Amino acid sequence: MALNNTYDARLLQQETAVGAGVQLLLLAVLGTAIGLGPAGWLTGLAFGLATWAVLSRALHRSRPRSFGAANRVTLGRATLVGGVTALVADSFQSPPPVTVLVALTTVALILDAVDGKVARRTGSSTALGARFDMEVDAFLILVLSVYVAATVGPWALLIGGMRYAFVAAARFLPWLNNALPPSTARKTVAALQGVLLLLAGSGILPYALTFGVVALALALLTWSFGRDIGWLWRERGGSAGSEVAPAPAAVPARVPAQAAVPAPARVPAESVRLREAAAVGAP
Repeated sequence: MALNNTYDARLLQQETAVGAGVQLLLLAVLGTAIGLGPAGWLTGLAFGLATWAVLSRALHRSRPRSFGAANRVTLGRATLVGGVTALVADSFQSPPPVTVLVALTTVALILDAVDGKVARRTGSSTALGARFDMEVDAFLILVLSVYVAATVGPWALLIGGMRYAFVAAARFLPWLNNALPPSTARKTVAALQGVLLLLAGSGILPYALTFGVVALALALLTWSFGRDIGWLWRERGGSAGSEVAPAPAAVPARVPAQAAVPAPARVPAESVRLREAAAVGAP
C-alpha cells in the first residue's frame, strides 16, 4: 500500500511539473514570436511558479488517487491564463499583440465549458477540481479587468476585485461563507464577465461602446453580488452552510465566487462542477 501511495504522489508531481513546463514553453513561444519584455517574462514566470506550488500543495493535502482528465483541461486553461497575464503585464511597456491576447483568452473561455463536462463524463468531479476551476476563472477576470482599466479607467478593476473583496470580507463575516441556492441568473452573469471584458479589450469597438460594455459587466456583477449578499444576510440566522478557507489565487474551483465549496460528505461530488459551472466571481 505504501508503494502505491508513493507511486501516486510521484505521478501527481509529474502532472504539475508538466503543467509548469508547458507554461514555460508558452512563454518561450510568445517571447520568440512577439518579443515579450522583462515585465511579461517575470509576470508569466511568477504565475507559473505560483500555480505549480499552490496546486502541488493542494494535491498533497487532498491526496486524490489521480489527477484526472478534467483537472488536466483546467491546468491547460491555467497555462493560457498565464500567457494572457504575461501579455497584459507587458502591455504597460508596449502595445500588446491584441490578436494573440484575444486568441488565448477565447480558447481559455471555451475550455471553461469543457472541463466540467469532462469531469461529469469521467466521474472525476472533486471539490479540489471545482476550486481549481474557480480560481482560474477568477484570476482571468482579474487580469482582463486590469487590461481594460488602461482604456476605460481604474473603476474597471472593481470587476476583477469584487470576488477577492468578498473572500476577504468572509473572513470577518462568517455568514458570507454559507452556501447559496443554485441560480441560473448567477451563472449567466458569471459567464458574461469574461465575454464582455474580452469584447471590450479586443479593440474592435469605439471608445463609447467599450465604456458601455465594461459598465454593463460591472452593473450585472454588482447586481448579482448584491442580490446574493442580501439573501445570505436574511438567512444568516439559519443553518450555516459548508465553509471553506479561501485558497491562494492560482489554485483549486468552480463554485459561486461568494459561496463555499460544499463538503463532499453532504453534497455528491459529481454535482460540484454542475452547480458551479459558470461561476467566476459572480454570486
